[in-house]
Amino acid sequence: MLKQSIRKRLKNNRGLAYAAAAAFLVWAALMGISIGSVSVPFLSILQIIGKGVFHLPLDYSDSMYTNIVLNIRLPRVILAGLVGASLAVAGASFQGLLRNPLADPYTLGVSSGASAGAVLTLFFNISIPFLGLFTLPLLSILFSMITIFIVLWFSRKIDPAMKVETIILTGIIFSSFLGAVISLMIALSGEELRQIIGWLLGSVSMRGWDYIVILLPFFIIGALLLVLNARELNAMSFGEEKASHLGVDVQKRKLIILIAGSILTGAAVAVSGTIGFVGLVIPHLARLLWGPDHKHLLPLSMLSGSGFLILADLISRTIIAPAELPIGVITSLIGAPAFAVILLKRRAESRG
Repeated sequence: MLKQSIRKRLKNNRGLAYAAAAAFLVWAALMGISIGSVSVPFLSILQIIGKGVFHLPLDYSDSMYTNIVLNIRLPRVILAGLVGASLAVAGASFQGLLRNPLADPYTLGVSSGASAGAVLTLFFNISIPFLGLFTLPLLSILFSMITIFIVLWFSRKIDPAMKVETIILTGIIFSSFLGAVISLMIALSGEELRQIIGWLLGSVSMRGWDYIVILLPFFIIGALLLVLNARELNAMSFGEEKASHLGVDVQKRKLIILIAGSILTGAAVAVSGTIGFVGLVIPHLARLLWGPDHKHLLPLSMLSGSGFLILADLISRTIIAPAELPIGVITSLIGAPAFAVILLKRRAESRG
């Protein structure tokens, strides 16, 4: 009863919902910056960020803490937050578009396409003139877009009605195929082997501010496109035919949403590697807590996904310290059982 009461209050009071999600993100960020081989007090963190980032006139001169926060932990936490937000909002949009909680960048093959593009870039050491560091995310995004359009085209060939089950099954098939291609490149690689495998396992370790610069513009573009199409996502969640009757240009909006989700997924995969279950579980939990309205679901999923991945990264680097686990291992260990519980609960509710 208490859980139902809290959930009802969050759904009815949007201000409370945003405050809860923002508080969770701030707490996760402070924990991620504070905890490590050297613990940094919360007050010192606030003083260092205030002075070093916002240039406030604060008297703080501990060089060791300053170096740890500004050069090591703060960029790592920001990058983990951006990756988590990207995957969560992409997953929320795909689930709304396809009206299925199993839809996310991984089950649709988008992340596998992005991974294939990134691995090809690393394998052949591709660097496009005038793009420099942006070569990797742009090729990842390009391959993720190509993959989702091939999945949709193939689904239409199999089933002209393009049922959601057909799209997801096709996405899983293409994910398996692209996984085999990636394995082949790993088998053929020499000096690139360690870099490719380390990247595929998923990590935000030792990335630094450069990777934030790489991801941030794509995150802003993709997230903005999705938020601006929240009303259309609400309409399409009732079915394409009803959305069309409501005046939505279904084909155009579907294309925009798929491209925006591919941009977010491709850029996130390019900087962090393969991290699963964020885009699957977080939007589903956000929908249970805060309701299905995409005008609020998308930003709340971003806040929740950001905080979740920051905590997952914290666990990955502290649970077997001084060694680190790949962050994808942590998200899978947390996400798979959580999603299984959600599915069982939904099935029990539908039977009841």
